[in-house]
Amino acid sequence: MIRAGIGGWNFEPWRGVFFPKGTPKTRELEYASRHVTTIEVNGTYYSTFKPNSFRRWHDETPDDFVFALKANRFATNRRVLAEAKPSIARFLESGVSELKGKLGPILWQFMHTKKFDAPDFEAFLALLPKTIDALKLRHAVEPRHESFCVPEFIALARKYDTAIVFADSAKYPVIADPTSDFVYCRLQNAQENVPTGYKPAQIKNWADAAKAWEAGGTPKGLKLFGKPAARKKRDVFVYMINGAKVRAPAAAMAFLKAVKA
Repeated sequence: MIRAGIGGWNFEPWRGVFFPKGTPKTRELEYASRHVTTIEVNGTYYSTFKPNSFRRWHDETPDDFVFALKANRFATNRRVLAEAKPSIARFLESGVSELKGKLGPILWQFMHTKKFDAPDFEAFLALLPKTIDALKLRHAVEPRHESFCVPEFIALARKYDTAIVFADSAKYPVIADPTSDFVYCRLQNAQENVPTGYKPAQIKNWADAAKAWEAGGTPKGLKLFGKPAARKKRDVFVYMINGAKVRAPAAAMAFLKAVKA
């Protein structure tokens, strides 16, 4: 399974570009979820949402749609990660299970200043629950400091069946090692002067990379920091994030079309 989507759905520059002119704000999620196959929710990083919000998102989207949720920052932006248990619980118990089968990966994003401390990071990974209300949880971590580019981090992520975010970014480390049964990509180098954000050849390259990950391999030309992963089929989630955000929906739709080609 390869899914692709965008970050959020309430973005003013998309109105009249992605959303047809006159689309009510209350119908934007409904529209977006029928043109991409997943959405990464960024708002949950900054605020605590209530069960009714998750329930409404579930009801407004197609049966096969999936949300990725960015975990609340209070769980990750801390000096000692081993002390994050109350914040992790507060986020996961806020009503995320109301998404039911539409609950996709949980993204745990770290500040760019957070350095790799193996014992403390392992303590954090050990705190992440495998299920909530009988729903399987899939966790992805996004470190943003170069100290994570070491075999020890890759081994830890595999030990706890946690994906490492692959970030196509000039600012942050690029870690391509598959460490779970899914791959989480955040593509952040779209260009506003390109209608689809990425040029057709680039879209095809990313689609080919996703297919390689899905088939159990690793895309050619990407540096790995750990031992080769066992070959097994994987789900792939690709999000067009930042960069020229106005082009994100077009980029995601072009990517989905290239995957089917």
